[in-house]
Amino acid sequence: MECPNDHILLSSGLKGEEKSYIFRPRFNYSKCTKCSLCRDNCTENAIVMFKEGYPFLMPTLCSGCKTCQLACPSKAIEEDRKEIGLTYVTPVNNNLTLVTGVLKEGEERSYPLVLNTKRRADIMDFDLEIYDTSAGTGNHVAAALEDSEFALVVTEPTPLGIHDMKMIMHLLEKLNIKGYVILNRADLVNDEHIIPDYEIIGSIPLSDDIVQSYVRGKPVVDAFPESDASVELRRIMERVSELLW
Repeated sequence: MECPNDHILLSSGLKGEEKSYIFRPRFNYSKCTKCSLCRDNCTENAIVMFKEGYPFLMPTLCSGCKTCQLACPSKAIEEDRKEIGLTYVTPVNNNLTLVTGVLKEGEERSYPLVLNTKRRADIMDFDLEIYDTSAGTGNHVAAALEDSEFALVVTEPTPLGIHDMKMIMHLLEKLNIKGYVILNRADLVNDEHIIPDYEIIGSIPLSDDIVQSYVRGKPVVDAFPESDASVELRRIMERVSELLW
């Protein structure tokens, strides 16, 4: 969502643009009774009220959750909306369609855009949906992973990589999703003791061929089909196919 690059790596560009919006409250002060329930129920502290005054919105804090509207007994909060980004549906080839969300510059919340991007993908007829998430374990990552059959956790065998992997595996456990590990640059560190006891289904070697394939804008399996990295990636796909079918 924040600087996505799948379309660059696939040399597909972005097509099928559609604006993405979230709810923004608009106060109808002719109906407002100054009860302060909107402010009291706002978990983002995006609504401010001074003594005996009307509520007003701090727009950069608002997440668009609609809690204030639901809490208002006098129906004084009306529908408005805010553009947060764009979604795209780009045919890559006969077998692959890329659905992408691009967050608007200056926006801080990618979670609603993730949901809107998934909704756009869900209305299409796909045999298989693959979600490429952002790094970390934020709510935008959890939203992307929700309802997945399993997850492939790609990490590097370094202390920082292992730390982040443990965090995402913990999130997957909370979501009741099985996680499998793929080690990228697997020969970067020789200390096997730092690798936790997770199921590793692939070890991609450190390879200049992968860098060169990025430069060419082609998958490494097409640019260098006989390379060690391509051989391992094909083996990983065979294993993933077994997990799916």
